[in-house]
Amino acid sequence: MGETVEIDEIYKPLYLSNKRYYLLTGGRGSLKSTSVHDFICRLTYERGQGILFTRYTMTSAEKSIIPEFLIVAERNGTLKNLNVTQTKITNKITGSFIIFSGIHTSSGNQTANLKSIAGITTWVIDEGEDFTDEKTFDDIDNSVRSINNQNRVIWIQNPSTNEHFIYKRWIEGNSKQIDVEGFQVTVSNDEDVEHIHSTYHIAKKFLSDSFIEKAEKLKLSNPKKYYHVYIGGWLEKSEGVIYEDWVEGEFNESLPFCYGLDFGFNDPNALVKVAVDLDNQKIYLEEKYFHAGDGLEQLFDALLKICGKEDMIVGDNAAKTLIYSLQEKGLNIVSCKDKKVNHRIKKIQGFQLVVTKDSHNLKKALNNYAWHDKRSETPCHDWSDLCDAFGYGAMEFIDASTFFIQ
Repeated sequence: MGETVEIDEIYKPLYLSNKRYYLLTGGRGSLKSTSVHDFICRLTYERGQGILFTRYTMTSAEKSIIPEFLIVAERNGTLKNLNVTQTKITNKITGSFIIFSGIHTSSGNQTANLKSIAGITTWVIDEGEDFTDEKTFDDIDNSVRSINNQNRVIWIQNPSTNEHFIYKRWIEGNSKQIDVEGFQVTVSNDEDVEHIHSTYHIAKKFLSDSFIEKAEKLKLSNPKKYYHVYIGGWLEKSEGVIYEDWVEGEFNESLPFCYGLDFGFNDPNALVKVAVDLDNQKIYLEEKYFHAGDGLEQLFDALLKICGKEDMIVGDNAAKTLIYSLQEKGLNIVSCKDKKVNHRIKKIQGFQLVVTKDSHNLKKALNNYAWHDKRSETPCHDWSDLCDAFGYGAMEFIDASTFFIQ
């Protein structure tokens, strides 16, 4: 094996630590993925190593991630001993292997298939910011249990918001501050986690002058964005959130109100109490229910307890059969007006949202509900449940002249 690539000091814990969990964060151009590629190429020279390399979505490993590996393997001298197929790299000397897979593919969730792969000693999660399914993480994590080799779970992430489950699990409540180029960055202080945080400053010899110049200009013009993009700091709000103008405050009980309901199906059922002050351009919101796995009777009982049979509930018009069933049981529930989500968003963006203190899930949603593609005005599905729910209710007041008095 070649030794042509020097291992940067900051990444040496990958080789020296005996911990199970490795969290690699940092800004753009900080060698996170490249350093892990280098590490696991070298790791295949140990017998008995089975490495699972995943992204949450990966359409073609052969066209996306494997070419990146081959560049690193050629540079560090391992390429000549590797057998490469469309989804797997095998070390011809030791038999150790790297399998590449998406977790969520066009054919469905691959968790069951990934759990069944024998001999996995190391699981790598690349682009972890896209991976928000904590249960799937736990399911695959529990399948990494070789008794003959060190087990590793290596999570690589460009920091998103502090609502990500990895932040909650490994950083929140057990953190420390480190100085990174004059900026304070929150990192894990969990004794079970090896947290490696890096920036482009360690990689300048590999980066173009234009990349460095762009970063340095942003540092002067927009330090907050520079902190997130190039220093790799965590944000309280996602970049490009849809509803930026919201504050915490009391619900205005003097206004007419209704309840907006988004049916869960595979997601939680979400119910939000909504009142609209048209004169002052404010929408008052209170999270009332957010729960997954309800059957019809459970949902009915919850709605009956919260809303009674008099208060109006405005539900998703895509679930007309379910709405009819709840009407038959005596609830005052109607379908929302048949408007596209972009129509609701544009209307609501003209208001300031006032969210009650205890609406914890709703506040998280507002900090993370962002555009998937702003140019085509396509919102992300993630974090949409409660936002859709209050949208249904708000539009009853914004688009209609009928008000439902308490």
